[in-house]
Amino acid sequence: MIDTLDKTQIAARFRALQDDICRQLEAADGSGRFREDAWERPGGGGGRARVIEGAHIEKGGVNFSAVHGAMPEKISMALQLDQADFFATGVSIVLHPKSPMVPIIHMNVRYFEMSNGTWWFGGGIDLTPHYVVPGDAAYFHGQLKQVCDAHHADFYPEFKKWADDYFYLRHRSETRGIGGIFFDRLNEQSRGLTKAELFDYVLAVGNIFAPTYTELLKCHKAEPYGERELQWQGVRRGRYVEFNLVWDKGTKFGLDTDGRTESILMSMPPIARWIYDHQVEEGSAEAETLAYLKKGIDWV
Repeated sequence: MIDTLDKTQIAARFRALQDDICRQLEAADGSGRFREDAWERPGGGGGRARVIEGAHIEKGGVNFSAVHGAMPEKISMALQLDQADFFATGVSIVLHPKSPMVPIIHMNVRYFEMSNGTWWFGGGIDLTPHYVVPGDAAYFHGQLKQVCDAHHADFYPEFKKWADDYFYLRHRSETRGIGGIFFDRLNEQSRGLTKAELFDYVLAVGNIFAPTYTELLKCHKAEPYGERELQWQGVRRGRYVEFNLVWDKGTKFGLDTDGRTESILMSMPPIARWIYDHQVEEGSAEAETLAYLKKGIDWV
């Protein structure tokens, strides 16, 4: 890949990534097929929203967007940027499985640039099990570490901590799940890597998503569960909703730039629960999971 990489090439590779991930997820689910809605943003650009409701993925979204136009003043103030035109493109994914024994997963890879020459990459992957399984956590983080280490030795420890800090429900003093990696504003000043090298890393993160998640789905989709586990799934989904609506910067960016609301809120689960003053039994699997929802756990 050459260093004359431009936004058109980046957007095209992200569209291809969306296609590839959708094919892999349809194969893993077995019966679900993605519905696509193409949309246009009034201020410029648009995207392809794809949603699946399958045998094992109860609700999943794999979205691509490439939007551009005048930077809203609210966004420029929040990002501490000068006023200028912007271009943003990326792929965003959230999968809510039918079984409470299978984890929720999120991924986002994105590119942002301004007409004044400012540009950067961002993204990450994080896993939100309804029931934390240490072996799964070790596998998941091992996959991410392998991808990060292939591009820079500092990436995994730095981005793992960033994910712990970002995917955190401050109002409940608990992490959203077992974390993963999160990064933002990667540019030519990031570890001396070129724009093309940074894009190679971002694409590698995108490409590890489907094989990693389909392995976890394969391992747990046939495990038995009952009403207790479904109730707990609803509670954990409620926490997921709280994070996305209260703390997630991507949700706020999409809404503040007049993105397509249905695509932005595709991350919401089909059903969630908020049980007043919900308490778990001491020594239960639910209590064990809550004990893992904290920052700084070394999974690998």
